[in-house]
Amino acid sequence: MKIVILGAGGRLGSALMREYREKFDVTGFNHAQLDLSDHAQLREKLGTCDIDLVINTAAFANVDLCETQRGEAFRINAEAPRVLAEICRDKNAKLIHFSTDYVFDGEKREPYTEDDVAKPISVYGESKWEGEKLVLQTHGHLVVRVSWVFGPDRPSFIDGMIKRARESDQVDAIADKISTPTYTRDIAQALPQFFDSDVPGGILHFASSGECSWQEYAQWAIDCCHAEGVPLKATTVEPRRMSDMKNWIAPRPVYSVLSTAKYTALTGIAPRSWRDVVGDYVKGSYSKK
Repeated sequence: MKIVILGAGGRLGSALMREYREKFDVTGFNHAQLDLSDHAQLREKLGTCDIDLVINTAAFANVDLCETQRGEAFRINAEAPRVLAEICRDKNAKLIHFSTDYVFDGEKREPYTEDDVAKPISVYGESKWEGEKLVLQTHGHLVVRVSWVFGPDRPSFIDGMIKRARESDQVDAIADKISTPTYTRDIAQALPQFFDSDVPGGILHFASSGECSWQEYAQWAIDCCHAEGVPLKATTVEPRRMSDMKNWIAPRPVYSVLSTAKYTALTGIAPRSWRDVVGDYVKGSYSKK
């Protein structure tokens, strides 16, 4: 199988490259090699490739910057996926496009299913939702929504919290925003079940099981570090409120947990708990440092 991965230098794209390069014929493009805002370049570079599957992990993902650069957000997060879907259609290839829990407004208080109506409250969420709709206009393509993605290839929230806990005995994190951390390695291992063009497309949620606040997430990461003997100054993560974040420009959903019941029904496999995956990450990335 010939696979092209877009966003190959990012947190998720790097994990997919590492997982698949020994198993498939994989070509990766990072941002410097292929800019999703340049649609002509997309058509030119991918038009000459022999492709069975395109995996798009690339996005304009700076939530606050999207608010002030709406046109660029839609060009990258909505129009580029449409172009990719058309290229794949013309090549009889499949597109797997990654989206986000931020397509929801956060008003629900139980996990969002694939059938729930998207109601984004930010430009980032709007542009990602528009991208989903444009991708799904072409039959057979798959949109995978993920949340709070972390992994070893690019620092994320968990790495920032551990860094702060190493440097200071005072650490805090937001206690009233709820979702689920998801490990890039778990995404990479789950995805091949959907590579075949015979597997139906549509929308699929993938995240770790369970739910937590950023405070709980950070506290568990620090607890895991202490259990692994990682030297930290902080032991406790103090709570903050979303209303404290005066530097935020874009609104964020308060609750955006993704239901993975459909994934489990399709595969017979339940995703690992968020505590287990965070523990694995800390053990693998920090216990020897």
